[in-house]
Amino acid sequence: MYINCAFSGHRVLGSDFDNQLLFRVIENLIRTGTENFLCGMARGFDLAAARCVIDLKKNYEIRLTACIPCSTQSDTFSRKDREIYEKVLESCDEKVVLSENYYRGCMQVRNRYLVENCDVLLCYLREPSGGTCYTVNYAEELGKKIVKV
Repeated sequence: MYINCAFSGHRVLGSDFDNQLLFRVIENLIRTGTENFLCGMARGFDLAAARCVIDLKKNYEIRLTACIPCSTQSDTFSRKDREIYEKVLESCDEKVVLSENYYRGCMQVRNRYLVENCDVLLCYLREPSGGTCYTVNYAEELGKKIVKV
């Protein structure tokens, strides 16, 4: 049983990304005991996974926690991505802001926070480097269960 699940994935989703598969995997995690989902609120995979959780909240008693690296996170998002970000943020049960201001390394602090506070990491990893790869490797180091979609 995994109580807390965190998300990590690329900001740009490849043509192999399957939102229906993501939805089914999250629903299966809920059915096996996951109660809280930790979202780093990045464009792409994070927000896609959060939107699945929001849909599933209609049928399950689950929580969504926004783990925000800095309060200005969405400032560089496109208008469309910022709208998605704001809608997801409104649906979160809890918001954890790790820093008021952006600084070099704040995203890595967020990623470590996600891993340290989860029982299982749900990831979309296609690149051998970058933030998602770092996060998955850190989860492996800590012996966390990792589910790849």
